Amino acid sequence: MKKNIFMLGMPSSGKSTLGKQLAKLLHYEFIDLDQKIEATAGKKIAEIFQVDGEDAFRKIEADQLRKIPADSQLIIATGGGTPCFHDGMEYIKQTGLSVFLDVKPHKLAERVKSSKRGSRPLLDVEEVDVAQRLEDTYNSRIDTYRQADITIEGDTDAETILWIIEAEFARK
Repeated sequence: MKKNIFMLGMPSSGKSTLGKQLAKLLHYEFIDLDQKIEATAGKKIAEIFQVDGEDAFRKIEADQLRKIPADSQLIIATGGGTPCFHDGMEYIKQTGLSVFLDVKPHKLAERVKSSKRGSRPLLDVEEVDVAQRLEDTYNSRIDTYRQADITIEGDTDAETILWIIEAEFARK
């Protein structure tokens, strides 16, 4: 299997953590798209949002997504909104296998509250608003996420993801 694997899902769904673990299991290279954006832009994502706005960020994000070569044995942790803007899901499906980590908003809220503030610009709001913001964002993105090749609901681990991917390839 040489196909790229794109990890999709909401913020704090485990895309980066599980993506790194999956990359080790498959001997693939791991790319965190948000880190790639920050390196290219020379500033943190929160700063891009604050100074340039979300539209500018989404254009940079789409540009960086399209610079990922197909069939390069990469695991890519996308940003939560990557597949939802500028035909991102269409590009992802053309150039690799997509895995949606479907973690429900109430669980995401618990994870976000325990993570560093300031690292998630769309969620850097008062704590009481985080759960509602996650619920609203999840509901606005779920139709796009459901287009993924594979959906894994709830908590999981890299070995389970690998098993599901291998089963998916065996069927094709």
